[in-house]
Amino acid sequence: METNKTTINKTFTELFGTILTGNKDDSRKSAREVRKLLHSSSQGGRYEEIETIIETAPDEYRKIIEDWREENFVIAVSVLYFLHDKENQPDFLFPWLIYLLQHQNGNIRQSAVRMIEHELGPLTFHLRCPEYKHSELRSAQSDSILLNLFVALNNLLANLWKPEYKKYKYIDSLPACPYKSAEMVFSEMEVDCGKEYMKRLKSQFI
Repeated sequence: METNKTTINKTFTELFGTILTGNKDDSRKSAREVRKLLHSSSQGGRYEEIETIIETAPDEYRKIIEDWREENFVIAVSVLYFLHDKENQPDFLFPWLIYLLQHQNGNIRQSAVRMIEHELGPLTFHLRCPEYKHSELRSAQSDSILLNLFVALNNLLANLWKPEYKKYKYIDSLPACPYKSAEMVFSEMEVDCGKEYMKRLKSQFI
């Protein structure tokens, strides 16, 4: 019971401070406590704290030396990512997330996949629900972001491709690797965008 009290009384800033500076065990525990705090009844009013953590994530990540600390940090950021307040710039972390897709740690890659896929829903809303009235400016911004993501993923897949991947018919059957993670994001993008829109993106990319 005392442990739960301690967790609830901590702030996100304090937990991330431990993730970034604590020993291996404390860092790991704090990363897990981020989710508990997010879902606790006492976390209200901490959204400014979360915004700062997410906005500074790439800079903080660059300072990390230990592999295990990288994993703890990225997993914790992914828990809070959906609360970021960047409606006018929803792709502000995409360069970092594309970089993380290439990481050798599968947990880090999976966290990056989840964060990118989270953005695909809002970015493709004007495509999936054309019956709703959409802001032309907002739709044009989404189109531009989707094109940039399409280009980034295609370049990444080309760079990560290995001849042995040719024998795998399905993405799920691929061995765990950066190429598979990139393919997972691309596949989700195909589903959300639709075939015709993907053809449009391809024609602009070539």
